[in-house]
Amino acid sequence: MPASKINWKKGRGKLGFLEPLLGKWEAKAESPLGPVRCTRSYSRVLGGKFIQLSALWIMGQGNYEESAFIGLADDGRVGFWSFTSDGKHSTGYAADVTDLHPLAIGFEAHMPAGLARMAYWPDDEDGFHWVVESKNKHGWHRFTHHHYHAA
Repeated sequence: MPASKINWKKGRGKLGFLEPLLGKWEAKAESPLGPVRCTRSYSRVLGGKFIQLSALWIMGQGNYEESAFIGLADDGRVGFWSFTSDGKHSTGYAADVTDLHPLAIGFEAHMPAGLARMAYWPDDEDGFHWVVESKNKHGWHRFTHHHYHAA
């Protein structure tokens, strides 16, 4: 497996594993509703105690926004709290997703339809892959896959 040209090294502290994601990223993809462009920005906030994600999906039928915070939950685990422009929200925790790639980092959340996960791993050039999957009786079902590059 070729090495990624981006720095996919962990930083210090419990949130250090998110270091590779810091910055602004962009992806273009096809969806069942047509082409989509998504920007995702990750930054340290609140004295470095949290990572904030700001995402904007630009689609033909309108835009979709997400704001999320990643930090330590009351039980000491790394958790996330996500809020979207359609009024929905989700909460989850960091999870082992190395079945996708040895360097993958990700999260799992219990959603109304069942267990879901999102994961990130480096590409062989200058960006990363991001996927969203749901768990069913046959394993993980991928329904979103984006390839991000620095914006």
